[in-house]
Amino acid sequence: MAPNMPAGRPGTLTPEQELKLRELWAATLRVFGVHEPVAAQEPNGTDTTSIAASTDSAEKDGKKDKDKKKSRLNVFKRHKDDKEAKSDSAPASGTATPTDISSLSIADEDDKHGQTKEFKAALANMAPEDLRKAFWSMVKHDHPDGLLLRFLRARKWDVEKALVMMVSTMHWRLEEMHVDDDIIRQGELFAYEQSQSSDAKTKKDGEDFLAALRMGKSFLHGLDKEGRPLCFVRVRLHKQGEQSEESIERFTVYTIETARMLLRPPVDTATIVFDMTNFSMANMDYAPVKFMIKCFEANYPESLGAVLVYKAPWLFNTIWSIIRGWLDPVVAGKVHFCKTVEELEAFIPKNQIPTECGGDEKWEYTYPEPVAGENNQMKDEAGREAIQTARAQLFKNYESSILHWIHDGDSQTKSLEERRKERDTIAEELRSNYWKLDPYVRARSLYDRLGVIQQSGKLDFYPSEKPKPSTTQETSPDDLD
Repeated sequence: MAPNMPAGRPGTLTPEQELKLRELWAATLRVFGVHEPVAAQEPNGTDTTSIAASTDSAEKDGKKDKDKKKSRLNVFKRHKDDKEAKSDSAPASGTATPTDISSLSIADEDDKHGQTKEFKAALANMAPEDLRKAFWSMVKHDHPDGLLLRFLRARKWDVEKALVMMVSTMHWRLEEMHVDDDIIRQGELFAYEQSQSSDAKTKKDGEDFLAALRMGKSFLHGLDKEGRPLCFVRVRLHKQGEQSEESIERFTVYTIETARMLLRPPVDTATIVFDMTNFSMANMDYAPVKFMIKCFEANYPESLGAVLVYKAPWLFNTIWSIIRGWLDPVVAGKVHFCKTVEELEAFIPKNQIPTECGGDEKWEYTYPEPVAGENNQMKDEAGREAIQTARAQLFKNYESSILHWIHDGDSQTKSLEERRKERDTIAEELRSNYWKLDPYVRARSLYDRLGVIQQSGKLDFYPSEKPKPSTTQETSPDDLD
């Protein structure tokens, strides 16, 4: 792990934080219907690395769940015997997994985005295996521990609140936004095909999505001084009512998910620059602002490094007083107002601030149109299934490692460092596997066509320019340890 990895991430956890991570994994796997192993070690001392990870696994008393569909909530409740044998069912971490996960909730004052409701809907209406698949689909090239830690940090290391937040996010991704099976899988070429449709609504949906891309309403370009990817939002280009609310939300999620493709350890956040040049009230639209706030606070926690509001006019003061009231104080604390390019330069090198924002970088946004056939690899079902089969085994291996770590408790058959290295090794295999799978599950984006995202996940943030020595990255995942 990189030596400059921020605190609270894989490889930099305090003993107390590691304890919280173990507790959250225990609760998470219970939600997914993945049971703890009967024993973490065979009598002869041989480590058992293959564990049944399905909801119909044999329980400690030899019984099986005969009707897991009868009540989805039942899989989250402990069996009676568990009370008498806590060491076999609860993480030996000082805090047991809740006896009835379905009863968890977030206090009303902390639940402005309705996550408790989504959490309960997920438990009531989604099979444990579907939640498990949604989680592993969200992991992509990330370290699985790192994903859980985002929710823990967002909820100030409260395990129960973090679990509610994470499960509600899985529900949102799978049932509401259809992030992976629609937005990311269909992508820009699909929108172009929609724009050619004879059906009025379909045509409008495609045109609206493409309009935001073509005008560059928001785009990803370059890095700030901390090495964080930059997302520029040109507020003057937005006019309320020009695009449907659905298309704006789809474009927002698409941009956030694409930005995730640009994150590499130790960088795990992005910076947004709201360019308020020539802003007027005609550009103000509260609905997209509220949706963006919910995305970052509820569904993409700990993803914002900084928010730079550039050249905001005086009339924005009243608007900001309203928006600030909607923001979590932690998020609000990341917002910085920059009136001049010199103030913006405190965050971004001037030679990497585009000239339209007053900087020295002679770069202009242009949109390369989708290319027919650019997603043909997604039609190769056999190729995709082969990689997904290998990936599914890696999921099981990771869960197996977690289960042993949970079950061993404080009397580990392996040291914590050995357990971490074990998980890190599998996480690296998952990362490598994802970039093999990526062309089969993610439609190509303008950043693929521009050469920012390259084969095997290699990155070049300034593909049309000579490398800049201080902040330009040309990164291959194989170079990141």
